Amino acid sequence: MDVPSEASSLAQGLRLVRLVADREKQGRQLLGVSQLAAELDMEQSRVSRLAQELCDLELLEREDRGPFRVGRRFFALAGSLNRNWVQESKAELEELVAGFGLRARLSVRDEVRVQLLRSSSNNAAFGGFAKPGMVTPVWCTGAGRALLWDHDAGALDSLLKDVNFIGVGGPAAAHSRAEVQELMARDKPAGYVLATEEYEHGVWELAVPVRSARGEILAALSVLGSRSGAEPDIAVVADALQAASKRLGSAHGQVY
Repeated sequence: MDVPSEASSLAQGLRLVRLVADREKQGRQLLGVSQLAAELDMEQSRVSRLAQELCDLELLEREDRGPFRVGRRFFALAGSLNRNWVQESKAELEELVAGFGLRARLSVRDEVRVQLLRSSSNNAAFGGFAKPGMVTPVWCTGAGRALLWDHDAGALDSLLKDVNFIGVGGPAAAHSRAEVQELMARDKPAGYVLATEEYEHGVWELAVPVRSARGEILAALSVLGSRSGAEPDIAVVADALQAASKRLGSAHGQVY
């Protein structure tokens, strides 16, 4: 049976987006047109046309004819698959901003990486480098360690066994699996993660897991502040984060 050209183009475009997204999530080298064509076993001219169309749709992006990465609309579409609780998170993040003046983020885990799903409107206040899709380490960020909340010592060892800790993170970052476990054990009694200068110099991050009705960790909700500014009452902020995470968790699975 002949496949209509529109269907063929769609299938090839989806393959192209998936390849780019998978390589970026895995932290592998990003690819240009010729390399993508080789990976997909497609004509280079065909890949070039498809990639340009996908860039026009903002599903892919590139700078100065460099390698391709996923674009901002890719994350918007991915978020729409869980429309209810992800959409609800926008209001929750802005409420945290209004209440405490801190940057707020919703993040998910991809193995040993944390992927930023949504951030508050003031997230660019400190440097402006963070945007949806940004990837950071799971072991030296507040959001990352909140996403590891249910991992016992054996699970942490298994997850982090191939991690190279050297040269990653801020001055207080863990440099071994044992140190990660120590930090987790320290934070468990408080019920939240407080990561001070673990990823960025001069920045602290307070985070809690977001759980579904079945108790599974869906995401991490976090706020970030500068150590040079006035630090709020951590317990008060933590209570607000916990309340917001419960509201988001209860929204998961609802159909609006």
